[in-house]
Amino acid sequence: MVPGNTAPADFLPTASPANLALRARLLRRVREYFDGRGFLEVETPVLSADTVVDRHLDPLAVTLFDDPREPHIGRALWLQTSPEFGMKRLLAAGATAIYQVARVFRGGERGAWHNPEFTMVEWYRVGDGMQEGMQLLSEVAEHVLGCGAADRLSYRQAFRSCVGLDPLLASIEEIEETVQRFGVTVPAGLGDDRDAWLDLLLAEGVQPHLGRDRPTIVYDYPASQAALARVRDEDPPVAERFELFFRGVELANGYHELIDAGVLRQRNAAANRQRTADGKYRLPEDSRLLAAMDRGLPPSTGVAMGFDRLVMLAAGADDIAQVIAFPVERA
Repeated sequence: MVPGNTAPADFLPTASPANLALRARLLRRVREYFDGRGFLEVETPVLSADTVVDRHLDPLAVTLFDDPREPHIGRALWLQTSPEFGMKRLLAAGATAIYQVARVFRGGERGAWHNPEFTMVEWYRVGDGMQEGMQLLSEVAEHVLGCGAADRLSYRQAFRSCVGLDPLLASIEEIEETVQRFGVTVPAGLGDDRDAWLDLLLAEGVQPHLGRDRPTIVYDYPASQAALARVRDEDPPVAERFELFFRGVELANGYHELIDAGVLRQRNAAANRQRTADGKYRLPEDSRLLAAMDRGLPPSTGVAMGFDRLVMLAAGADDIAQVIAFPVERA
């Protein structure tokens, strides 16, 4: 600091040199794992005309000006919330095992475990079902974090064990009663959204108990929470979706990938109806991913892992700012 200058040193990184070095080591381990198993590292656009259509994810729009002298003329593109669309297009073009270390963006997300810009490790392998996908996820976590192999627990088992509720069959009234019994603070606006009540109960009553000693993979989510996963026709149906938790923290989300373009079109339309009801902006329902799926997307399983959270656990950090150089406040 210049003598006499009392301005805050907000140019400095928030992460310590030790945590930045740890981050670099863990990133090398990620690449070491995938490179050693025949995966190809790829790069796909951060800025795209397409975006995931999700009720709860708010992608950031960017105007690409065709002529800087005419700032009112341009086209809107989207900063990606995940490299999913681009990577699946590569699968449709013949790729078989790919991974990416991507910078991704999500609006409205800032907190101890969130920054609007963050790093995601995402991978896909053609031919894998959900069981193979969960095994691969367990191996990645074990290799990078040096922890034991992951336990596996169905979504239904997790709720029954932690809060004594069957999440697939319980009525919304029963879910609300369970939330009240556990003394969970209910945010405004949940209304009769059953999945929102389940998400609240998962976050407050179930998740803190998951992966205490070693990672836990929770699988077979409610069909209504499938996102881009397949739904398995059981009674009741379940989504072939799985998530990794360690020390009560969600680290990764995986799907046995949906390959039916017609179903995705229906889900996109439904998500936009929900966004409109929530007072949010609509997202483009058509995409080049749908064109790729119409042509033929091979069966595969994919996983997205939050790399910053992984570093937080390894560092014993309690705020994401401790493991990234410049969070949004200093960007």
